[in-house]
Amino acid sequence: MGIKSALSRPLAAYVVSRYQQWQRRPEATQLALLRQLTATAAGTAFGRAHELGRIQTPADLARQVPVRDYEGLKSYFDRTQAGEADVLWPGRPLYLAKTSGTTSGTKYIPITKASIPNHINGAKDALLHYVQRTGRSEFLDGKLIFLSGSPALETHHGIHTGRLSGIANHHVPGYLRRNQLPTFQTNIIEDWETKLDHIVEETLPEDLRLISGIPPWVQMYFDKLIAITGRPIKDIFPNFNLFVYGGVNFGPYRAKLFESIGRPVDSLETFPASEGFLAFQDQPGNPGLLLLLSSGIFFEFIPAERFFDENPPRLSIADVELDKNYAIVLTSNAGLWAYSLGDTVRFVDLHPHRVVVTGRIKHFLSAFGEHVIGEEVEQALREVMTQFPGVEVTEFTVAPLVSSDPATPSRHEWLVEFGRPPQDVAAFGEKLDGALRRRNTYYNDLRQGSILVSLQLTALPAGAFQRYMKSQGKLGGQNKVPRLSNDRALAEGLLQ
Repeated sequence: MGIKSALSRPLAAYVVSRYQQWQRRPEATQLALLRQLTATAAGTAFGRAHELGRIQTPADLARQVPVRDYEGLKSYFDRTQAGEADVLWPGRPLYLAKTSGTTSGTKYIPITKASIPNHINGAKDALLHYVQRTGRSEFLDGKLIFLSGSPALETHHGIHTGRLSGIANHHVPGYLRRNQLPTFQTNIIEDWETKLDHIVEETLPEDLRLISGIPPWVQMYFDKLIAITGRPIKDIFPNFNLFVYGGVNFGPYRAKLFESIGRPVDSLETFPASEGFLAFQDQPGNPGLLLLLSSGIFFEFIPAERFFDENPPRLSIADVELDKNYAIVLTSNAGLWAYSLGDTVRFVDLHPHRVVVTGRIKHFLSAFGEHVIGEEVEQALREVMTQFPGVEVTEFTVAPLVSSDPATPSRHEWLVEFGRPPQDVAAFGEKLDGALRRRNTYYNDLRQGSILVSLQLTALPAGAFQRYMKSQGKLGGQNKVPRLSNDRALAEGLLQ
């Protein structure tokens, strides 16, 4: 056992014990945090306009600060981006995290001196919880690779600006930096395919033990390694035993990724966003992600089915229930106030509070009133894949097929790129349709009423999703394919 591995164990025990303290007092922890946030920002432009200094309870926050998304707060974000101080949070932000928005184009999310520890400690503490729960710390003695965006930063009005993963790269603890791959010179390459070639060249001779990244891009990395060496990943990196991921459900990718590796490895899920590091998997084998209630973020939750109401209920951590779908609203020390993140979660544990990510509030399929969510299509696919054990799925998305011809009923279209297709594609599609009907009563009603007919399964050629993402300038990094669309834009792009 190396010195880093040995020293990590008492540190892990200390960190886990600190977490357990606030886990015993979740409501009090969140209330104290809310009061601290509003008192600190009371003198800012936003604070004066919304009388933040008078807020003492979640009810006060709901009364004085409406829920807004990026577009709703854009006038404040624009002032911050222009270099104005004391707009949303005292002073000016340390960074602006640059990310893609669905309706506003590029978004610039502030990261302040107060909020940067949330991003850095969240990732670090996830690994320390893994060490404490499993006793496995040997990965710290070898090389670690983070497949991320470029760490090269621009400057806007004196504020460093770049992708969140690139910003976080500048804050990797010193004791890990010597272990980190790829090199800075490789990491700043913008073209993903060129960058991937360099990553493969740099990592092939190394003792790689931890790999972190979004599953489809990690799969691309594995495919290239296997094509060059003719060997499975377990033979290329025999000490690789921990895969860290976030941003997408691992389920659809698991079979192919593990086949590429050649044996199971431990996996650790995280829930990072440009707006904050929200949760991580604190218990191996437990799919629930521990919600970070003492890390600078005050959480509110809106029942997903009520989100688009004129005055939807806003629940605090004291009010949430198990197995209900909620949209997340954040108030944080990054200067976000009742900010609609866009993600939805479901609580699977309340002691402590653990969630699973169920999708995006705007990424649903309800062209016919069925309101299918991402979790439902992913669960349906996962169920059917267990019935077709040889099948591998590389990527997929679902879109509506709306028919204008009464003789040809409407349906859902599943566009699937198979790593290994089923022998009977039609049977696979029928099973998918049945699995979705069992999960969504509205979809089942539409099928029973013959308003919709059984889904259409369209198998796409190898590399279709990669080519499409490349055409959109979104190949690699932290980019993700939407699971669901309420229109045909993504589907038609893939088919072309």
